[in-house]
Amino acid sequence: MTPHDAYRHLVSHSRETAYLKSIRRLLAWDQRTHLPRRGHAHRAGQLAFLAGLIHARLTDPRLPEWLERAADADAPAAPDEAQAVNLREWRREYHRASRVPQDLVVALAQAAAEGESAWGRARPANDWAAFRPYLENLVSLKRQEAQALDLGDEPYDALLDGYEPDETAAALQPLLARLREALAPLLRAIGEAPRRPDPGLLRRHFPRPAQEELARLAAQQLGYDLAAGRLDPAAHPFSTGIGPGDVRITTRYDEHYFPTSFFGTLHETGHALYDQGLPPHHWGTPRGEAVSLGIHESQSRLWENLVGRSLSFWRFFYPLARRACPALGEATLPDFHLAVNDVRPSLIRTEADEVTYNLHIIFRFDLELALLRNDLRVADLPGAWNERMEKDLGLTPPDHAHGVMQDVHWSAGHFGYFPTYTLGNLYAAQLFHQARLEVGPWEEHFAAGDFSGLLDWLRRRIHHPGKSFRPRELIARVTGKTLESDELVAYLKEKFAELYNVRT
Repeated sequence: MTPHDAYRHLVSHSRETAYLKSIRRLLAWDQRTHLPRRGHAHRAGQLAFLAGLIHARLTDPRLPEWLERAADADAPAAPDEAQAVNLREWRREYHRASRVPQDLVVALAQAAAEGESAWGRARPANDWAAFRPYLENLVSLKRQEAQALDLGDEPYDALLDGYEPDETAAALQPLLARLREALAPLLRAIGEAPRRPDPGLLRRHFPRPAQEELARLAAQQLGYDLAAGRLDPAAHPFSTGIGPGDVRITTRYDEHYFPTSFFGTLHETGHALYDQGLPPHHWGTPRGEAVSLGIHESQSRLWENLVGRSLSFWRFFYPLARRACPALGEATLPDFHLAVNDVRPSLIRTEADEVTYNLHIIFRFDLELALLRNDLRVADLPGAWNERMEKDLGLTPPDHAHGVMQDVHWSAGHFGYFPTYTLGNLYAAQLFHQARLEVGPWEEHFAAGDFSGLLDWLRRRIHHPGKSFRPRELIARVTGKTLESDELVAYLKEKFAELYNVRT
């Protein structure tokens, strides 16, 4: 077999596996949007069966030979050329998959589907006792997975590496500690500021049809192609790329709180723009995939916050919002802009402001790190959650639905996922700063509803390269800087010092 033939086999095998993954994503999307209540047990079986098929393909015994043969080409390729990228990532994928027994993979898929379904029932009922056994099972299975992957002494790293390649808890802990330390005085200064937003401005009656119209308009204005996607309601908003020409987003509507659907839609639109910007001719191979969840999150947080909460953005959208939602009344643009940048500790992560959001993530990271290390029992999780929320945000959840059960992630077995949100914020600040340096001031463009300059820059620098580079390497290549918290902290201090008229 020639190197060319071996590589051709790998591409074909990878694309066939990608179709199975695409089917799995479609089933998961349906589970969260339209699946009848009585269909969840059958869906869990479908997803578990698919997980087994996919794992069998990822551990196909022919893969090591194909990988070895394909690497025998005379002239070594540059590390960012498609073939080199694909071979590197296929080796990584095979290495990870082959370490985890297939029966564990199937058990995890079954437990995740059942856990998410149980969470969907238990959270509205505030029934921690009903949900706890599912979570205990998932934590046990994830510990087994981490042990099987065996990436070192830190079990958490094996799971984190699945979402953010090459990242480690040891590297994250000091980074997050510095960020937490920098945010505390800023939050305190804002809390003592004489200027305060009117929170009631955003808590009027905003009919759902009007919100749906505005959300759809905002997504399209940013560049989301609705001919290649759709917008649906979901209990927990998400975005999913089914395949080329099919990238779907969801949002959640609250008729008595304007930001829920609007900023949720902007967030998921950011994810979708990334998926719609990936090179379709590389679909089914690593070269056509997103770099990591942290880089993916950088796109959603950039559009939601650095763009969507800016004054220039609302110079364009506020008149449209007032027409769609007359309840906004005669509030001035400065008052509305301050309201959507209201900084105050809150119970719900997805509705947290830019300053407190990362505090939510940091204590979740600490808790799941303790769970994986077996330093914290699932039974003690609610108490540990409430203790950290009181310490970091000065709040105590009134119930489990607003506390330990608020996020869907753990119910679906997504341990190691939460840090990618803060990594996304850090990456977003660096990328936004660099884009401004290269593209130039865009306030006038945003105020005119033109976001194409920023999107084009992101397409060229982040989306089109696919998985050519690992996360930290990509950021270093694009911005010329290593990953740090300085850019994000500087952005937050400058923005909120001006908004609240405080010294930072």
